[in-house]
Amino acid sequence: MKYFHIGAMADSFRLPPKEALLKVREVGAEGYQIYASNGSFAPDNLNKTQRSEFKKYSDSLGLTISALCGDLGRGFYNRELNKVLVEKSKHILQLAADLDTHVVTTHIGVVPENMNGERFEIMHDACLELAKAADDIGVKFAVETGPETSATLKRFLDTLNSRGVSVNLDPANLVMVTGDDPVKAVYNLKDYIVHTHAKDGKMLTKGDPEIIYGLKPAPEGGIPAPFIEVPLGEGSVDFPKYLAALKDIGFKGFLTIEREVGEDPAKDIAMAVGFLRKTVEDLD
Repeated sequence: MKYFHIGAMADSFRLPPKEALLKVREVGAEGYQIYASNGSFAPDNLNKTQRSEFKKYSDSLGLTISALCGDLGRGFYNRELNKVLVEKSKHILQLAADLDTHVVTTHIGVVPENMNGERFEIMHDACLELAKAADDIGVKFAVETGPETSATLKRFLDTLNSRGVSVNLDPANLVMVTGDDPVKAVYNLKDYIVHTHAKDGKMLTKGDPEIIYGLKPAPEGGIPAPFIEVPLGEGSVDFPKYLAALKDIGFKGFLTIEREVGEDPAKDIAMAVGFLRKTVEDLD
């Protein structure tokens, strides 16, 4: 593509890694992201030889690894637990370096508005350590947008004084959870964006991000469904304006399609590839 590269989340195909890569190529994507936080692709389950063999297989298909997903399913809220989570995250960063990809995406939790509170300090300390580890090996630890507004995330990242912790911009998470504008987020976070997810959705009811992301328990009886993920172009993300903003700031990385629901993800991802190609062509 003229401005961007199109990728697909390998795990969205719900197949073993090597079979998923064949599907990535089949739908017309140039690369892929793959989960490395658990299962067969976790760092502890891939020795040096296996890492090298997988990279050779990926290269043989003409595919680029856009990023690894290092989401460990918890925020960095607990100082004692962070010792384990940070160490696991460092292993995923090293795996990324070994596979010659330079981005690990993750959720760090809900960044609080209050910059003087204990939770902010605990999250800051963990990310500062990870920023140094990422810088040391030339990899980016990219925080996925969604749990907080882009303005709040930028304030947090600015306190780290490092690009080792950067941003994976997911426009759907912004519209589904906080109601934030993805175009505005592009400009707010332009100095940090190293990877993006191509996903679409709609907010159904305004929810509490701290409940949605598991920081606080839901009230008795649960909560109404806060959002719904939909195919690209059918949700609240204005992709023409969003992609134009990415072009405007000079982003030339991956738009990695993530499809977490649906009965036929391969069909949806193939349609998303076509949608993105057409939308980018229309930018001219």
